[in-house]
Amino acid sequence: MATLLVQRVVARSLVPTASIRAFSMSRSAALATHRPEAPNSTGPTLISPVHDQLNIGLDHNPDKPRSHLARPPAQAPNYSDGPSALEKAGQLFLFTELARGLWITLENFFRPPYTIQYPFEKGPLSPRFRGEHALRRYPTGEERCIACKLCEAICPALAITIESEARDDGSRRTTRYDIDMTKCIYCGMCQEACPVDAIVETQTLEFATETREELLYNKEKLLANGDRAETEIASNIYADHLQR
Repeated sequence: MATLLVQRVVARSLVPTASIRAFSMSRSAALATHRPEAPNSTGPTLISPVHDQLNIGLDHNPDKPRSHLARPPAQAPNYSDGPSALEKAGQLFLFTELARGLWITLENFFRPPYTIQYPFEKGPLSPRFRGEHALRRYPTGEERCIACKLCEAICPALAITIESEARDDGSRRTTRYDIDMTKCIYCGMCQEACPVDAIVETQTLEFATETREELLYNKEKLLANGDRAETEIASNIYADHLQR
């Protein structure tokens, strides 16, 4: 009894699958037909049921030629444009590119050199050049820094340390402004974040030292740099004010 029940279950499960598979194969064979070859085509175009389902907006009239679905006509390469075969052979066997490069080298050999005698001669620097840091003052001699600590907050290298105190009039002033130049990456973010243009980067690039301690700038060192290069700093800010 159990064997008969198992045979009936297996028969019921196989019959629908076989019938569906036979129906799908017969329908695919009926729908997937070869259309007539379009003129100037390289072969027949096979219109499959999947292709018909994807292109729903097309006219599915089986009697209408589908030349727009045919392969593009084969075109022979056009050798009339560009260098001829003789020119290509000459460039390949006579090394004309190598001769041209040697000729450029020979031309520059007899020209005067473009060497700059550094440090006695220096090339131009952009107003946006980011070099040694400096703190600026107002024309009255008062410090520009208002201890907002935006430069300390925005510094990606954590190279700036600021401590402040309140003045008698309620405003703030810095009691400590340190920059560790060994950490600084000269990104210019402190200069961009400062609302009063207090901290800037000058065009000074020769500040190599022998010890690490000399690269730990305090407030007095930064103010001295600003006093020394104030004219240059002001002219650079004015030259770059249209882009800010």
